[in-house]
Amino acid sequence: MSEETYPTATVQGREVPWDPEQLRRIRDHPCFSEKACHAFGRMHLPVAPKCNIQCNYCIRDFDCVNESRPGVTTKVLTPGEAIEMVKKVMAKFTYIKVLGIAGPGEPLANEETFETLRLAKELFPNLIKCISTNGLLLPAKVGLLEQYDVGNVTVTWNALTPEVGEQIYSWVTWEGKRITGKAGAALLLQNQILGIQEAVKRHMIVKVNCVYIPGVNDMQIPDIAKKASELGVYTFNVIPLIPQYRFAGVTPPTPAEKRKMQDECSKYIRQMRHCQRCRADAIGRLGHDIQSCIYSQQ
Repeated sequence: MSEETYPTATVQGREVPWDPEQLRRIRDHPCFSEKACHAFGRMHLPVAPKCNIQCNYCIRDFDCVNESRPGVTTKVLTPGEAIEMVKKVMAKFTYIKVLGIAGPGEPLANEETFETLRLAKELFPNLIKCISTNGLLLPAKVGLLEQYDVGNVTVTWNALTPEVGEQIYSWVTWEGKRITGKAGAALLLQNQILGIQEAVKRHMIVKVNCVYIPGVNDMQIPDIAKKASELGVYTFNVIPLIPQYRFAGVTPPTPAEKRKMQDECSKYIRQMRHCQRCRADAIGRLGHDIQSCIYSQQ
């Protein structure tokens, strides 16, 4: 099947047609459609500084204007500041079709995310609303996302068993307690699956990001892709490890190894092959960001 055809969606094991709004949220979203990435842009609003898990590949302690990776932002904005920036950007760059919240921490662990989404729904009803999440709070918060018109959800899902998960995550925070080891990884995995199921039931378009960590989760990635397809996920994004923090000594996969992994996963689910590993404050088309000039005017 072509990666740019949209015949049906899989919902609870049933093939059902995409409705017009779902198609818009695919065709106009540069991360969900490779064709859209050449014509349309997205704007990430960095309003969510806190995180409720610690990934062993993630560090958010510094910013470099030349660095493009998740967790990086020039500054954290308040919801009011974020909405004012949207107004300024939309006045100049009408090709922006998507408002996303992707950090620099975990969006669903920050109340500022939901206030920003509330204001965005009121003031920019025609822009596609998008969230990136680790999935820990997705089952609890998916109703709020639906209320605020979030139609696209990306879940970072890196392990299919707690044994692998505990190698990737140092801890998760749940109900005020820090949980480590297999117990923390198992809780995260459980909620990722439940959250994806709930999002799909609510007609959200779901993408899974999977960080490819050689020697850690590489043997499980095709199985994650298969499971994601069974849950009704629309597209799957294999992201090569950026070696830092506790994985600083791990050699990342080569471009050829990444392509081979994508080809293997494509047996089960369509692949996003044009990812640019966006910053939490990215603005513009994929690969043609303009956030540096926008923030310099603030």
